[in-house]
Parts: sequence; C-alpha cells; structure tokens
Amino acid sequence: MAANSTNTLEQKKTYLERVKRMVVKVGSAVITGEDGLSRQVINNLSAEISRFVNQGYEVVLVSSGAIACGRKKLGFPKRSFTLTEKQALAATGQAGLIQSYEEYFNQYGQTVAQILLTRTDLEDRHRYLLARNTILKLLHWRVIPIINENDTVAVEEIQFGDNDLLAAMVTGLIGADILICLSDIDALYDKDPREDPSARPVRIVEKIDPSVEKMAGKKPGRLGRGGMVSKLRAAKMVTSLGVPMVIAPGREPMILEKIFAGEEVGTFFLPAKKISARKFWLAYHPRPEGALILDEGAVKALVEKGKSLLPAGIKEVRGTFVRGACVECLDEKGTRVAIGLTNFSSEEIQKIKGCHSSEICQKLGLGLHDEVIHRDNLVICE
Repeated sequence: MAANSTNTLEQKKTYLERVKRMVVKVGSAVITGEDGLSRQVINNLSAEISRFVNQGYEVVLVSSGAIACGRKKLGFPKRSFTLTEKQALAATGQAGLIQSYEEYFNQYGQTVAQILLTRTDLEDRHRYLLARNTILKLLHWRVIPIINENDTVAVEEIQFGDNDLLAAMVTGLIGADILICLSDIDALYDKDPREDPSARPVRIVEKIDPSVEKMAGKKPGRLGRGGMVSKLRAAKMVTSLGVPMVIAPGREPMILEKIFAGEEVGTFFLPAKKISARKFWLAYHPRPEGALILDEGAVKALVEKGKSLLPAGIKEVRGTFVRGACVECLDEKGTRVAIGLTNFSSEEIQKIKGCHSSEICQKLGLGLHDEVIHRDNLVICE
C-alpha cells in the first residue's frame, strides 16, 4: 500500500534518525558500464560511505559486479552465458572488483575486507552464527565488510537475483537498522517506466500488498539478474524484521546524504510487524528436509491460535529427516501453512502421528516432549 501522508513522513524521519548500522547494496548496473567497472561511481560510493563511517555509522557493503567485470576483463561481447561460463567470469572479475574498492577506500583512510557467501553458508545455523560473528568483529575494528555471493561455486544463487536476497539476509544476520538498495532504477514506479512514460515514482510504501507487487513488472535489470520483483521480495523480508528499506538511484552523487537528509529520492519501505531474528532465519534460510500434512484442526491451532504442533494433528509424514530438521507444515490441499524445526525424526513421527500426548511415550519408549514443533521454532507462512 503506497502512502505519502504527514504521518508516514514523520515515521520515515524517525527511522532514519535511529540508524546506526546499515547495509548498502549496489547492483551490477550501477558500478559497471560498457567499459567495465565505473571507477567514478566506485570512487563516489567509497567517499560517501567513508564519510558515514567517520561519523560513527557502521556500514556493510553488498556489491554485485564480478561477472560483468570478468566479461569486460576477458573482452567477451555481451551475450548469453552458460552457468559454467558465468562461474568462470565471476572468478575472473571478483579480484578486480575488490581491488578497485580497496584502492578507493584506502584513499579515504578506510580498510575493507572481502567476504564471499553462498546460500548454504546461511542455511546452517552454526555457519550462520560464525559469519555473523566475523562481520560484527570487522565492524568493531572499523573495517568495512564488502560482501558478494560466491558465484564461482554457487549453482542456484547465480540465477537468483542480483544480490537482493543476499543483502536482505545480511541485514537480518547482523541486526542492521536499514537496507539501502542502490539501483539503476531510481525508485519503485506505479507502472514500469521502461514501458509506460506516464509512470510515476512511489516515494513511501506503508505495506507491500498485491497492489504494490503489481507495480514491479517482470523485467530484470540491465546487467543484474534481478529486477524490481526481487527488490520487493527483499523488502518484504527486511520489513518483517521491523527494519526499513530504501530503493534509490545508485549513480546519483551524494545519494546516501540525500536519503538521510529526508530528500524526496527513491522509495522508502516502512517496516511491518517485527519477528525475532531467530524466526527470520527460520523463515528464509534453511531448506525444508521433509513435510508434515496436517488436519484442519491443527492448521487452525497453528495459524489462528499460535499454538505448537502436536502429534494428534499430523496425518502424513513426507521425506526422511532427523530431529532438529527444518520441515514444512502443509494443509490437506498441499498448501504450506508453516515451517519449523522438529523435535522428532521422521521415523518417530510416523509412530506418533494422530496420537494424543498420553500415548506418545508408550509408543516410542522414550521420554520425549509431546510437541512435534514448539511455537518458538515455528513460523507461519503467508
């Protein structure tokens, strides 16, 4: 739901005043052009981020551009590339990308660190926390982490969407106060401006509902893998944490200063109802290893009453998994209603499904808790 009332403008101002730690994501189309990396843009971005760091802000930069940089470095014309070719281009271009950032940040007295992540790194809870601790330590040392997807080894990630999802995940990972996506498109428009010249920018979005999603169109960006659709998905993720997100023109000089000065640039997404960091990780990071089919009563207990999942409401078990695995909860039509971490293995649930609490220990011969998934380890899906 788009909005631009006095109340929403005040909310925007309040959120910006609270920011201490930010994630800035820059897309391929912003920092690369026909001649490869745009050194002027990287210089401007480095100078601007350095000014914010010197003012006491903590900044993490999520940067695309390795594949585009590698293509130019090797002298390949613009064309479609196979997955293996993209991975090789990323490997060739990543070194030049980080070298350029290091060169320009050094001019402004800032030290940078390179971090390459894949979706798998953030799916495993232990590795997730290790990544979090590393980034927070770098920020404590006043080092600017520069994060990119490890495209050379990431199969699915290389097709996912121009680092928008990664930037959203990093926002949750480090507990950032805002995500700023710098794009070649200067804002969310009520229509696709590439197709309709009458399209007008939407400055504040109060809630991402179907009417807002319809504005996104389906075309990807000029060089990146994502488009406005992936940015809206990132915005839904970030705002669910109680964190605002901004889409803004990445090539516009002093863009970060303009955002924090409250100027009418880009699109500001107001936060939604906040979920915990643990539930955010559960909702967006691990991939389900199996599924539980629930009866109507169990679905109602989970969705409407906020209850834990008990064995009595389980009709069917799909897949093979161990205790602590991430599983989907589906209704009888196969629609996902929740996702959570199970206290039982698939083999154990097969024995206790449909049973009431008094029957469980006798069937299993174990003193296990009677909740298959505790509500604290459960996220309800839209």
